[in-house]
Amino acid sequence: HYTDLSVYSGFSRHYPGHRYFTMYHGTTMDKAMKILNEGFIPSADGMLGRGVYLSRSFEKASRYPVYRQAGEQLAVLKLSVRVGKVKRIDYQGHPMQKTWHDHGYDTAWVPANCGMVPSGLEEDCVYEPWRIKVQNFHIGLTPCPVYPGHRVYTMYHGTTLSAALQIKRYGFRRSTGGMLGAGVYVSRSFHKASHYPLYKQPGQRLAVLKLSVSVGKVKKINRQGHPLQKTWHLSGYDTAWVPPNCGMVPSGLEEDCVWEPRRIRVLEVIPR
Repeated sequence: HYTDLSVYSGFSRHYPGHRYFTMYHGTTMDKAMKILNEGFIPSADGMLGRGVYLSRSFEKASRYPVYRQAGEQLAVLKLSVRVGKVKRIDYQGHPMQKTWHDHGYDTAWVPANCGMVPSGLEEDCVYEPWRIKVQNFHIGLTPCPVYPGHRVYTMYHGTTLSAALQIKRYGFRRSTGGMLGAGVYVSRSFHKASHYPLYKQPGQRLAVLKLSVSVGKVKKINRQGHPLQKTWHLSGYDTAWVPPNCGMVPSGLEEDCVWEPRRIRVLEVIPR
């Protein structure tokens, strides 16, 4: 066992007993297709030495590759990983930082918020590629402050577990108000969604809904007082989008408001 501080886990503060985990790997679309057909090739070196670098955080994986060509289509691979024997590496200069495999470990794990990764998100390095199975991939990710061209996105919505089960069964209901007016509020950031609901009862069980959203025609709202901030739907838009780091959301993470609940399909309920 090892202590799991990843916001993505939804489990206890210990790495659970089973040895398979859902992880993610960000790359270009071309490389994602090659990995899908031929499997991973381990990196020769890196912070944890040789291996395949992954994360249980979709948000972290979506920031890769760090270096890319303008207009290059990106993807995030969703993976099932058989981690085997895991070594925790939680500080720079750890005696096994790059030699963990020589000591019989199959995976090295950098826990969240230990100071080794600037974002504070967790990271894994798997020595043997056969331990990794591609489940599917998300396409069209981009760090640019524009909404990408394709029209279906994976998004998240945080709520109570009981409300999540109701939504899964009966669908969303539009909020009557909010920063962007009426609509269903969602985000492409799991981390942001996991902060909700803001007001909860002690002991109340929480969940994050993983969603497939057909966004339709999107209006970018990037400042308070935007003339269409709460009336975008009246101007023919299906979704309002607040881009990251525009000053409207304290966390700096992006936010979306979808007018029609029928555009949203629940993929998974993730208990917290």
